[in-house]
Amino acid sequence: MTWSEWAFDLPLGLSLLWLAWKLLRSEDLFRAAVLFIAFGLLMALAWVRLNAVDIALAEAAIGAGITGALFLSALRHMGEEQRNEELGEVNADRGKIGGSSAAPFISLLVLILTVFLGWAVLSLSHPIPSFQSDVFSNLERSGVSNPVTAVLLNFRGYDTLLEIAVLFLAFLGVWSLGEVDTPDRVRQEEPFLTALVRILLPTMLVTAGYLLWVGAHAPGGAFQAGAVLASAGILLVLMRARFVSALAGWRFRVSLVLGLSFFAVVAIGCVMMGGQLLEYPEKRAGLLILLIETFAVLSIGVTLLCLFVGGRPSIRDRGTEVHGKGEGGSFAS
Repeated sequence: MTWSEWAFDLPLGLSLLWLAWKLLRSEDLFRAAVLFIAFGLLMALAWVRLNAVDIALAEAAIGAGITGALFLSALRHMGEEQRNEELGEVNADRGKIGGSSAAPFISLLVLILTVFLGWAVLSLSHPIPSFQSDVFSNLERSGVSNPVTAVLLNFRGYDTLLEIAVLFLAFLGVWSLGEVDTPDRVRQEEPFLTALVRILLPTMLVTAGYLLWVGAHAPGGAFQAGAVLASAGILLVLMRARFVSALAGWRFRVSLVLGLSFFAVVAIGCVMMGGQLLEYPEKRAGLLILLIETFAVLSIGVTLLCLFVGGRPSIRDRGTEVHGKGEGGSFAS
């Protein structure tokens, strides 16, 4: 590494450690959420410095963007009284730990773990064993030219299938908590937000489509595109557009299960055709991966949006949604 690289990477690493410490020690939940978003953005930059652009995109879109928005949404649903109660319990636990004889033991345990991890990294053999040569030697058979997409959607496609299934289970858990009141109308007293949404929404939709398409041969893919699509929906939720209550409708319900269902159908179809689980026919691998990612983008985007809403949207004003435009109706339609 050159001196210029050290001058950039060292402050970046120290900033990450400092943000992590401030985040864990913060007594203000809102401040902790903001610090988490800042940590995620710097972490994305660190992944770029490690030449892991795919992970950097996922970290920025999902780790910092969507997850940060989910934290802020959770704080909004908690309310001031509950946040103070949670903060009091955390402070009480800190006092017990800090004032007890267990504190030196915990510090020693953390130090031993840090030394052990450092020793494990330094003792790795050189070159580090990997499957890189296997991936690149079979890349032409995968249907895509991006090795990351080839691994996630072909060579180890069942991992991605399970990730989408876990995300769907998280959605079911959130919606099982009950309904949330989601007003259907645009608030006219926020003209700046309205203009911002009008500008950003088309750009975000095009960006999601680009990330989906480019993932076959460059950094991108379904999760990054789905996160951008969810961000577009979150902007509309903040606008309180009429479409929010439609999340309980059949179109969005179909979108929620479309990605997982199509992925599972392809997996079962591969077995029925005499192959193994998710062993695509070589001539159709590229098309199948594109279709899987396309449906997954819809499911991931809608699922993340539903998680942000925090529960089943109330449909008590469905008649207004169908027949009346209300305030800002032309924007939502």
